[in-house]
Amino acid sequence: MHFASMAEVRARKVLANLLLMALAVALISFFVAPAVAFFAIRSAADARDAAGLQRLVDYDALRRSLRPQLAGRAAETAPPPDFLDDPIGAIRSRFAQTRPPAVRPPEPDLYLSPAAISALTRGEGRYASVSRPGAEARDPWPRPTYWGFNRARFVVPDEGGSRTVFTFERRGPFTWTLVHIGLPEGATPTTPAAPPPAPVTRR
Repeated sequence: MHFASMAEVRARKVLANLLLMALAVALISFFVAPAVAFFAIRSAADARDAAGLQRLVDYDALRRSLRPQLAGRAAETAPPPDFLDDPIGAIRSRFAQTRPPAVRPPEPDLYLSPAAISALTRGEGRYASVSRPGAEARDPWPRPTYWGFNRARFVVPDEGGSRTVFTFERRGPFTWTLVHIGLPEGATPTTPAAPPPAPVTRR
């Protein structure tokens, strides 16, 4: 009986330790899951794994987040001027809304190809859609700026300090999805035109 009770106590201790270890692993996995998702996106983009990116990225949400940034319409979120307080500003605002843009902004899909997503995770920012054959490859670590129960945000700076912001949303206990990309301030570069052909020299 004595040996049986000792074995039961030992078994209970082992079971309690296993439960504590499982709980610790679950908690660690819960909190590091957004970072794991970030590096999984970078890896899938490098491998041009479209199916893997589809599981990790909400493309519709990214298009909605990129479209106003590429068009430079950040001011649209502010309320328009009131006609009684600022009649000139109200008239200008009305004409600005009806006048078509002089230059068509880039399409968000230019930033959603695997190559562009890979460049975004490396801090290329607005240049992620522009092919730069001579650019040096970088693997910067993302810096967490916000860590909540349902949302997490990372920042990847470039060498000049401009920041690309990635926002993840929890879609399951350990499943996080990229739903927003914040591009650095500034104008969106265009794809450079092909160089003119070299002149033919006559002999």
